Amino acid sequence: MGNADKVMGNFKGHALPGTFFFILGIWWTTKCILKYAFKKHKRTSYLDSKVLFHRVEILEGIIIAGMALTGMLGEQFIPGGPHLTLYDYKEGQWVQLLGWHHFTMYFFFGLLGVTNILCSTIRSLPASFTKLMLANALFVEGFVFYNHTHGREMLDIFVHKLLVLVIFLTGLIAFLELFILTNITVELLRISFFLLQGSWFWQIGFVLYPPSGGPAWDLVDHDNVMFLTICFCWHYAIAIIIIGAIYAFVTWLVKSRFKRFCPSEVGLLKNAEREQESEEEM
Repeated sequence: MGNADKVMGNFKGHALPGTFFFILGIWWTTKCILKYAFKKHKRTSYLDSKVLFHRVEILEGIIIAGMALTGMLGEQFIPGGPHLTLYDYKEGQWVQLLGWHHFTMYFFFGLLGVTNILCSTIRSLPASFTKLMLANALFVEGFVFYNHTHGREMLDIFVHKLLVLVIFLTGLIAFLELFILTNITVELLRISFFLLQGSWFWQIGFVLYPPSGGPAWDLVDHDNVMFLTICFCWHYAIAIIIIGAIYAFVTWLVKSRFKRFCPSEVGLLKNAEREQESEEEM
């Protein structure tokens, strides 16, 4: 039980970013699949959705910036937080540097939200700036958390190493998306790592700061490391299942609504899909 005193931070400090990343992952999955489903109806007179998605991008940027601002204020002004004080000259020491680590992570995702808004409202800005800022935010997050566990216990370091691994993988895929055409497979791969990152933040919170006075994990037990290795894979499996379920539901919803409002064009849609499949096979 004494291990709880050897870790720094709190449960809420990991549950909050975990919730943010998981919500973003769910939303990006839905948006990505909706775009793909609407694109398959492009050869028919299906209602054009470009204006809708343009407005959604602006709203998304506002929400991301709002989430980031909430996180920054939470890290600074929680009881015992640094309250915008980086160095205490009276005590001669730094103030709550781990909180400042989280603050820095939120700040760069806030820049992502602002970039999203600007690229959606200023036509002269290329849309690829948003993906570039996403990659930058992820690389900064990975760098921060790579240096987040100096002098801490084995299990604490291990769970954060797994987090850093998935962050850098997500950042690498986001960076590669700058050089390839829009591909739903690549997008969903990146989003799956985003969902994994969100759920793993929650797992770290439960391991290091058990809520409701639960039993603390032994931070030097190798069996716990072995279990969390398996647990990490389970988290990723859940992320894949979530994406698959959303894909099935969204595609079914779009097709059913299309059949309801445009029954005369269902045959044309099926023929277009068959032609597209034959072209891909060739």
